[in-house]
Amino acid sequence: WVLAQTDKIRVGTAIMQMPARTPAMCAMTAMSLDQLSGGRFIVGLGASGPQVVEGWHGVPYGKPVTRTREYIQIMRKIMAREGPVEFDGDVYQLPNTGAGTTGLGKPLKSILEGNPNIPIYTASITPAGLRCAGEVADGVFPVWMDPDKFSILGDHIQKGLDTAGNGKSLSDFDIAPFVSVALNDDLKAAYDSLRPWLALYIGGMGAKGKNFYNDYAARAGYGEVAERIQDLYLSGKKAEAEALVPDQLLDEVALVGPRERIIERLGSWKAAAARGEVGTMLLGVHDPVVLELFAKELL
Repeated sequence: WVLAQTDKIRVGTAIMQMPARTPAMCAMTAMSLDQLSGGRFIVGLGASGPQVVEGWHGVPYGKPVTRTREYIQIMRKIMAREGPVEFDGDVYQLPNTGAGTTGLGKPLKSILEGNPNIPIYTASITPAGLRCAGEVADGVFPVWMDPDKFSILGDHIQKGLDTAGNGKSLSDFDIAPFVSVALNDDLKAAYDSLRPWLALYIGGMGAKGKNFYNDYAARAGYGEVAERIQDLYLSGKKAEAEALVPDQLLDEVALVGPRERIIERLGSWKAAAARGEVGTMLLGVHDPVVLELFAKELL
């Protein structure tokens, strides 16, 4: 719908969960939407977590990084259309000749022609996921990011770029974090409006010991409070968990408070962009006033 209503902006998925659809289905969808939009489509992929993958989609969680790497490799083969696609991986086999198959599957080539270089991003925050993104993707969607602590992401992305061995550098890779915005002259009210968001991710997005967002907060220096938030959240004490979200963390990863305060904090994001550490900001806003502010400051 958004692609149909626009003719200039780039539009993408943030994100499609890989366990929910095959690489071929994702490639076909991307090629179709890219053609219909005149080359403006971006593919955003995510591995999700075991609670959703096994509880909702009904497939084994397995090896998420291996899945991601193979998924993107297959998509690129399909979009390149250099011949019938064959792939023998740990997660995906094309054609599939495993148990329960008929043996009649054969390598196929997409009949749809299109752009073989549709950008592919991953929603990665784990060290292994970030390395994988640097190796096989065109960009990454961090769920949040501190522009002053790039090494939390950048060191792992760089290792992936080095592993790729194709001459790709950080300047060829788009780091596109989600950035929440709470514009409000009442600073406390602005903070409070964002606490439920971070509390949900740090406390409720995953089981104890298997919450990647909790681990991410810990790597940023918030391990102790992240653990307390999770314990409260999982015990049903969401309000108490939300109250523990530090103002400092919100200031680091979001834009909070009165107009001038937000403009001042944008300076850190602009500096990160100048260093090549941020390419795109995905703003979590719908308010025209906020959109106008960012258009004035960034465009």
